[in-house]
Amino acid sequence: MNRSTAIGVGSVVVLLALSAYALTTEAWKLLVVSWAAFAAMALAAPLGVRSRGDHAEGLVWSYGLASGAMVTSAAVFLVPQALGHHPQYGGFGIAFGILAGFGSHTVGHRFAHMDLPIDRTVTELAAHAISAGAIIGLIYGNIDVGVGLGLAIVSHKGPAGYAAARRLTANNRPVAPLLLPAAGLGIAAIISSAISVPASGAVRGLVFGFASGVFLHVAMDFLPRCEIGSEIHDMLSVEDEHAHGILDRLRFHAAASTLVGGFVVFAAWLALG
Repeated sequence: MNRSTAIGVGSVVVLLALSAYALTTEAWKLLVVSWAAFAAMALAAPLGVRSRGDHAEGLVWSYGLASGAMVTSAAVFLVPQALGHHPQYGGFGIAFGILAGFGSHTVGHRFAHMDLPIDRTVTELAAHAISAGAIIGLIYGNIDVGVGLGLAIVSHKGPAGYAAARRLTANNRPVAPLLLPAAGLGIAAIISSAISVPASGAVRGLVFGFASGVFLHVAMDFLPRCEIGSEIHDMLSVEDEHAHGILDRLRFHAAASTLVGGFVVFAAWLALG
């Protein structure tokens, strides 16, 4: 077992240990979200390994459904919470969260130039998972929200795991290290859930606004982009002059999938409300 695989397996052991602790605090919702995130990425990865040929349409729908659900969930369940605590500080928090999410790409890219024991793709996914998990833990540790919100937020883990496994396999790299970002979200979430946010409206507005902004950025980042040079384009085994027509058709799937993802959240809200 190489170092990167050992890190992946070790992260699962840590998640199991922290889950045992979470059971003693009866943090059931957080446990469901944490393990759903783990299962989504861990189960999607083998599909990415076994994928053959072009599956761009399936990836477009996976990304679109996840992104649409995340945008809608963040806008409906998180943004009102932030603005309800304090309209101005909540708004600043949303803005800072979106900008911080954009800035995180720069930080993630820096990992590519560092001598780390795991692949760049895995490192970037792990950094994203840990930061998202920390925010999810703050939310569930401080406000009473349903499990559906967390599931919508982590819905992108499946498509992300599929795409990452496909990329690693194409580069003849093992996929077992993906266990690190799969478990990383739950690890960070359980730890951060123990942090109590001050009752001040301004502080809570800023914190939950920041969480809203980060998740809105992540959701928009997962919008399927059907452009030359995009990940979707890279999955097409055709010349660029033929790719334009295929990408034009996939754009309709991208738009439809995001709308369906948002509508599913709306329908679930109506049914459960």
